[in-house]
Amino acid sequence: MFSPFVRDPLGEAYLFDDYDIEGDILSFADLIEHLNARAASGGLGDKLRFVWHLLKLPRQFRSRDSAAAGRSTDDRSLSADKEAVSYTYDLPGEVFRLFLDEAMQYSCGYFARPDEGLDEAQQRKMDIICRKLRLRAGERFLDVGCGWGGLVIHAARHYGVEAVGVTLSRQQAKWAETAVVRAGLADKVRVVNADYRELGDLGAFDKAASIGMAEHVGIRKLPTFFLKLCECLRPGGAYLHHSITLRPYTPLPRWQGFMRKYVFPNAEMYTLLQMLDGAARGGFEVRDVESLREHYVQTLEHWVRRLEAQRDRVRELVGDVRYRIFRVYMAVGRLGFRSGVYNLHQALLVKPDQGKSGLPLLRTDWYA
Repeated sequence: MFSPFVRDPLGEAYLFDDYDIEGDILSFADLIEHLNARAASGGLGDKLRFVWHLLKLPRQFRSRDSAAAGRSTDDRSLSADKEAVSYTYDLPGEVFRLFLDEAMQYSCGYFARPDEGLDEAQQRKMDIICRKLRLRAGERFLDVGCGWGGLVIHAARHYGVEAVGVTLSRQQAKWAETAVVRAGLADKVRVVNADYRELGDLGAFDKAASIGMAEHVGIRKLPTFFLKLCECLRPGGAYLHHSITLRPYTPLPRWQGFMRKYVFPNAEMYTLLQMLDGAARGGFEVRDVESLREHYVQTLEHWVRRLEAQRDRVRELVGDVRYRIFRVYMAVGRLGFRSGVYNLHQALLVKPDQGKSGLPLLRTDWYA
């Protein structure tokens, strides 16, 4: 389904420099996908020739650095999730700053046109989240999985809310705290190093969001996740859920094992149907769903180009293997979103107040 060069053991062979990819990896991924499609649609002779060429490749067996891989398990305990999050996010913040936008948004932007810049698209993404939630000055706003603090800073600065950002990554929490102080918003924004299962001590909120974090929760924990969010909200409160989803009735991509080993340990893909079922079980009413699939294709193209432009500095900070992990997962992820196997859905949910949603009849204020 996806490019064979990221399936084990070919994916590991690239990470550990058994072969290299020079030039534009996005074009290389497109070429491999094209050749893979031709091989799949060809006759028996074409397939045998393809296998024969594969067997002619040199066989090299080098020692692998086991520390480069994360640990994926079926354990959804707090300690296991903390270990997985640490592997992915407890890297120097500068690494992510080198290829992300100014607000350090590690999720897709919201593009108005194909040639738009990444910074503008990410600012629009944060703003549409605030508009969908209809944030108002003086409200308490919770961001679960706040990353490096971009959304809570944006919401406090432009909408006057009292914001609390929660992240399980210690490095993200430190970076976000510094960013809040630099923005002059220490009296409006608080950053907490905690898990979604530890939200009870933070008090009640009017609005909440989780942007690109719930993929780490796991399918069987989704109802618990939504229940914890719902419990944090006052009756009538709105919650914006933004996460990657898998196309329904589709087998898991063959590169899923590579992704869980080297990119996002313990992460688990789920469909939109599973996401909405979890939300309903957690006590929410679904009010709106929007697909941002094409926006993720553009975002990943920006990230790859920025990463490659800063490859020497990235390698200096985290080594060549980590640089290759970033490079290949972004390139192949782009193919997944382009094909429709992956999607990105924003769902606006409400905690009903005796049947009242508190929402206006129209959405025109979102785009005013």
